Parts: sequence; C-alpha cells; structure tokens
Amino acid sequence: MSSRTKIVVLHRKEVAYTAIFLALAIVMIIVVCVMFGGRGEQETGSQPAEETLYIPGVYTSTIELNDNSFDVQVTVDANHINSIELVNLSETATVMYPLMEPTLEDIAEQIYESQSTADIAYSEENKYTSMLLLEAIDAALDKADAGNGEGENFSP
Repeated sequence: MSSRTKIVVLHRKEVAYTAIFLALAIVMIIVVCVMFGGRGEQETGSQPAEETLYIPGVYTSTIELNDNSFDVQVTVDANHINSIELVNLSETATVMYPLMEPTLEDIAEQIYESQSTADIAYSEENKYTSMLLLEAIDAALDKADAGNGEGENFSP
C-alpha cells in the first residue's frame, strides 16, 4: 500500500474572503427570516385601527351679528382638530366686536388640548362671545362628522 501525501495550499486572503461571505450569508438569512417570518403574528395580534371621527377637510360656519357676517373655519384630519380661525372678518366687525379674536384663541387652545368642545372653560366677561363661537365651532364639526354618532359635543 502506497500512500501518497497530498499537500493543500490555502492562501490567507481566500480563507478570509470565504469566511466574510459565509458570515454575510448567515446574517442575510437571519434578516430575511425575521422580516418575513414574524409577519403573520403581527397581523393577527395587531390592535384594530381607530375609528375616524371626522371627514378630513376644512369646514366653515357663518356667524351673523347685526349686519356683519364672518366665518369660523375649522380644519380637521381623520381624528384631530388641527386649526380653528376666523375668516372673512372685516375691519368693522373687528372694531365692533374686539373680544371675538382673543376669545377664539383661548377656546381654540383648549380644544386643541382636549380635541373636544365639551367642558370648555371661559370667563364670565366673555360668556356670550364664547358661547356664540362654540356654537359655530360645533356647527362646523357637525359638517365634518364621520357618522359615528358622537352627538353635539365632540369628544373622542
């Protein structure tokens, strides 16, 4: 029996490249398994989506005081009241009703925080102005209602 000795020569660069490519292949397989393997569990265990409260858009409600009319403009997305402002407010109306803009700013800040027109606090000196503005805001939100039956005062 004759035995022949075989000598295998390995270069360091080739060994290093092979080891790097094997490590990358293993990492890629793990990433693919994590990305596509956990997908079924995520869909079945996920929480239901929030109901939409509003139809996204810009809605207005008109206020008429004496011979002056102006609009309260409410901008909403699916679940949030984004802005409330007075539009088409003439200089005459601004002079005749100076509390209109500051009162709306106070009310709007409270609505942005609570995302509701319920339980809005206002001072006694601005009581009627505040009530008038809240009615106009509610009227605009009625137009934006997505049909969830929330009622007159919107509270998510």
